[in-house]
Amino acid sequence: MIWMIILGLVAGALAKLIMPGKDPGGIFVTIILGIAGSLLGGFLFNMIGVGDGGASGLIGSVIGAIILLAIYRQVKGRPVA
Repeated sequence: MIWMIILGLVAGALAKLIMPGKDPGGIFVTIILGIAGSLLGGFLFNMIGVGDGGASGLIGSVIGAIILLAIYRQVKGRPVA
C-alpha cells in the first residue's frame, strides 16, 4: 500500500508534466489524483493481465493519473450556472 502511494506521487508529477496547464486545486489535487490514478491504473492493468508491477505499474499509474486529471479538469473547469 505504501508503495502504491509513493508510485502515485510520482505518477501525479509525471501526469502534470505530460498535461501541463493550470489545474483547479493546484499541485496537491494533482498529487491526490496521482495516487488515485495509481490505484486505477494498477486495477486496469491487473484486469487485462499486463505486467508484474515494475515499469508497467508506473506506466499504468501515469495513464490512470492522466485519465483522472483530464476528467477533473472537465468537471472543475466548467462554470457553475
